[in-house]
Amino acid sequence: MKKIYNFILLVLMLGYSTSCDQNFDELNTNKVAATSIDPAFQLNNATVNASPNSFGMLVYEMGIVQQIISPNSGVLTGANFNQDNRASTQDNWQKYYRNVIKNTKDIISRIEDDPTRSNLLQMTRIIQAYGFMILTDSYGSIPYTEAGVGYSNQVFYPKYDTQESIYADLIKELEEASAALNASGRVETADILYAGNIAKWKKFGYSLLLRAGMRLSNANPTLAQQTVAKAFAGGVILTNNDNAVIVHDANYVNPAGNTLNATEAANFYMTEPFVNFLKNSNDPRLSAIAVRYVGAKSGSEQQPARQTYDPALQIGMPMGNDNAGAVQIAADLGLASFYDFSQVDRRRVAKITAPGFMVTASQTNLLLAEARQRGWITSGTAAEYFEAGVRAHMIQMALHDQASTIPAADIDAYIAANPLVDATALQQINSQYWISSLMNGPEAFANFRRSGFPVLTANPFPGREVLFINRLTYPNSEISVNSENVGAAITAQGADDLETKVWWDK
Repeated sequence: MKKIYNFILLVLMLGYSTSCDQNFDELNTNKVAATSIDPAFQLNNATVNASPNSFGMLVYEMGIVQQIISPNSGVLTGANFNQDNRASTQDNWQKYYRNVIKNTKDIISRIEDDPTRSNLLQMTRIIQAYGFMILTDSYGSIPYTEAGVGYSNQVFYPKYDTQESIYADLIKELEEASAALNASGRVETADILYAGNIAKWKKFGYSLLLRAGMRLSNANPTLAQQTVAKAFAGGVILTNNDNAVIVHDANYVNPAGNTLNATEAANFYMTEPFVNFLKNSNDPRLSAIAVRYVGAKSGSEQQPARQTYDPALQIGMPMGNDNAGAVQIAADLGLASFYDFSQVDRRRVAKITAPGFMVTASQTNLLLAEARQRGWITSGTAAEYFEAGVRAHMIQMALHDQASTIPAADIDAYIAANPLVDATALQQINSQYWISSLMNGPEAFANFRRSGFPVLTANPFPGREVLFINRLTYPNSEISVNSENVGAAITAQGADDLETKVWWDK
């Protein structure tokens, strides 16, 4: 009897375990989790992360071009002392490879053979070209043809391509993608940049092509001229309504604005060269950009009750000072402390919801002014494009914040007092480009190296490593993991330091 009971118990246990296995996979599958994502949303992720502002930009690019500087060391060491700090030079590398290129390469591999998503494919190629342009302008030789395909192609140690070959392919990509955008095709309404507006995407693509062409003005003038002509014929951004701009909000904050409104709020200041350049020409943008907390002795005293936008009262921080030097120079100038120097206003231009401008009408018109001055295009006059570029940026200030709006009469007065002069045209055009690219550190840095304008005095800090910073250094993580390919790139390009120039910087 006991044997029969045990047998029955065993049968019941086996039956129970079998029933538990039935539909096991279904029971343990999350039915509400996404198994795939619309590539349009992936493109949005890449586009948001392409916004050209970051903590690293504050430490390096904007300090290199002498717009914003910090007297502090530690994590803020960089362009303030013309010293290498790889914790910050890696910023563009990580930002664009991880968040932009990784997504764009994946999108392309998924939809390149799907004719119904052709417009999305071309839009992705344009964003990818934008990301790669910032990467190669920052570092020179970079992984390009083998970048971002670790998952799809199992390439974990990508080779480096020369900047010359990268630019040749970027020009091809931008020309092909811009031309292939089709207004009769599917409208990608989920697109956060232009809501799928093909005409605007075309202008964005051709404006990037114009930028790429002008970047080669000294390295390959023939290719530069040909590229500029194609971009101009395709149609570029000429009004602020077509600007390529990331509209940040409380959920997707402006990275640089977030930094300047948090731990580093009292640590970055407008430079003396930038403030004086605007002040000496009675530029109305100074009052739209700058704020000074008069008499502030600490960061906690930088309160609205002390603020002034009066351009006559703005004082930029001189270059080349560490914390102790800034304290002394402030005392020499009769200021309460170095907290009394002018800042880019973090409640207007540098607020956490400030827009991130990728390509603007101002920049494009100024590039056309130079192209016309060089004789590379024949329509319009350099003076007309110059005026349009200056005017567009002054109007653009209101897009940061209504409190930065510049009255039309002030714009007209400035333009009338500062006409383009043939003998100094290139200097005037590119000095305006410098102002126009404020808060877009990578572009300001790139065009400064390309054009040589504005004319800036080297950072006089006594412990500087280089006279001028010409590129950013490769991340230590890349050197340790992909050492063979990094080494080959360094052998071909030059030392991995701040002084080595990228290919187009002649």
